[in-house]
Amino acid sequence: MAATVEAPVPAEQDSARCGPEEENRGAEVEEKSQQQQQQTGSTGPAVPHSRLSKLPLARIKALMKTDPDVSLASQESVFIIAKATELFVEMIAKDALVYAQQGKRKTLQRKDLDNAIEAIDEFAFLEGTLD
Repeated sequence: MAATVEAPVPAEQDSARCGPEEENRGAEVEEKSQQQQQQTGSTGPAVPHSRLSKLPLARIKALMKTDPDVSLASQESVFIIAKATELFVEMIAKDALVYAQQGKRKTLQRKDLDNAIEAIDEFAFLEGTLD
């Protein structure tokens, strides 16, 4: 499974790709971040790494340190692992959702994950892990 990292799209190009509602929402978020920067006097990024990740970074760092080969883990590496994990879970969940919808269900079940793992070559390394 190959992973790619995309560079952030500048606001000018991003607004051209989205509808007016999304454009307004983006402008509101930008205004709020500018207001926060003015209040705190900060000129750095308005959103820290922990806000960009939905998984708890402290727990991921603790899991990374359980590997005997890992002695130190930088915040950037912990964030990248967290983001990669989120993308992986999202991808396998979407693929499993297809099988749930074929069964006319809205809830994912283990058999949906099993079907996704068996059918998709990218998940071949997971075969037998849920047993």
